[in-house]
Amino acid sequence: MTKALNYFVIFAEMRTGSNLLEASLNSFDGIQCHGEAFNPAFIGYPKKDDLLGITAQERDQNPIRLIRTIKNKSDGIGGFRLFHNHDMRAADHCLNDPACAKIILSRNPVESYVSWKIARETDQWKLTNHSKRKSAQISFDAVEFEKMLAAQRNFRARIQQQLQISGQTGFYVSYTDLQNPEIINGLARFLGVDSQQEQIQTNIKKQNPGHLSEKVLNFDEMEQALARSDFFELSELPGYEPSRGANVPSCVTTNEPALLYMPLRGMDHAPIENMMAQNCPDLPLAQGYTQKTLREWKKDHPGHISFTVVSHPVERAHATFCRHILNIGPDTYTETRDLLRRQFDLPIPVGAPGTGWDIDQHRTAFIAFMDFVHNNLTGQTALHAENTWASQTSLLEGISSFAFPDHILRSNRLTEGMNVIFGSAENTAIHAEADHPFSLVDVYNGKVESAVKACYKKDYINFGFPRWDRWNEQV
Repeated sequence: MTKALNYFVIFAEMRTGSNLLEASLNSFDGIQCHGEAFNPAFIGYPKKDDLLGITAQERDQNPIRLIRTIKNKSDGIGGFRLFHNHDMRAADHCLNDPACAKIILSRNPVESYVSWKIARETDQWKLTNHSKRKSAQISFDAVEFEKMLAAQRNFRARIQQQLQISGQTGFYVSYTDLQNPEIINGLARFLGVDSQQEQIQTNIKKQNPGHLSEKVLNFDEMEQALARSDFFELSELPGYEPSRGANVPSCVTTNEPALLYMPLRGMDHAPIENMMAQNCPDLPLAQGYTQKTLREWKKDHPGHISFTVVSHPVERAHATFCRHILNIGPDTYTETRDLLRRQFDLPIPVGAPGTGWDIDQHRTAFIAFMDFVHNNLTGQTALHAENTWASQTSLLEGISSFAFPDHILRSNRLTEGMNVIFGSAENTAIHAEADHPFSLVDVYNGKVESAVKACYKKDYINFGFPRWDRWNEQV
């Protein structure tokens, strides 16, 4: 059953029409909006000392108290306007409260930006009399605009995500809707007020009529800058992978020195753990933590150093294929292997590859496995997307949800990185176990690189991986 709404918030930004929307709502009996209740520069409205008897200082000390007061002491259903640079404690409370009605107001960001610049230039933020309108032309600043747009997008994404997670929805209004009495009446009904109005009841006037070319001095330059902007995020790589956990039980610690290794699945960790053990011979390595016990370890070891290791996607993928899919042994994903062979036509033998298994068959099977991984990570198969072949980007995001590693080492420069962590240059080169039945040096070619890169584009971009045959040239 839906919980009754007993107060509201208007999520908006400066110059999106929030003053007009507030005035329209306040014209209804039974609705009272109290301005920008959580603006850090004032409370409710400029030059006001308090809101419903609560001062700005009291609000800052306890924002929830002001929300309760608005809810209980308003004339009808009470609410307020909230922008991205207001108190986020209030935003979080409202987003997590099903009894709070969420109104989400938007406007063309270029129009908002130009309007904001004009308001700053003229110091006129609201107009109720056309005869007193002030006009100005402004210069478009691409860097300033992008910064403003990023902050607003992040805020909007935060709102949307929390509504999705909590199973709520909002009432969405655009700037152009504000002159439509049917939509405003619908919003009033959304807030529980049944009275209707035939026209918008407000004295607020549009401050800056006219085309943008009349308001912007460098209009041509603005057009060129906007043409380069990726408003629809077309350049962003789609992320279809499921979210990954922090994988805390696999974390490994030493006490002297205090080190925390946060491994990424899909690579051989034994050489790293062996080096940790060699440098800390007096105490055994510890692992099998829970988030609670690892936090306790972190508290007990101030100054500890945490690290993880990334490896080249081709190297990691081939090791995973050999260890978990192709070969038969304690690390084999037996059920997955069988399903891949039967349902996805992966060209591998029923049992372990024998003497007749040649390099061409191996390469063909590996490329076919990468085709499966690509489909699996993009949600096109019914099989679980294993952490073992997840992107290293997603695994690192999962780790960072618990704690950020101090160092991200590269497998091709691992000895150098570990020497930095241990503060010595005594460690010998680290050698991972060779893949079998064929080493990657023999299997690798351009088709292998292309198949792997198709799966892990984000990793190649985020970590700057070159082609695998140039990977060791960076050492």
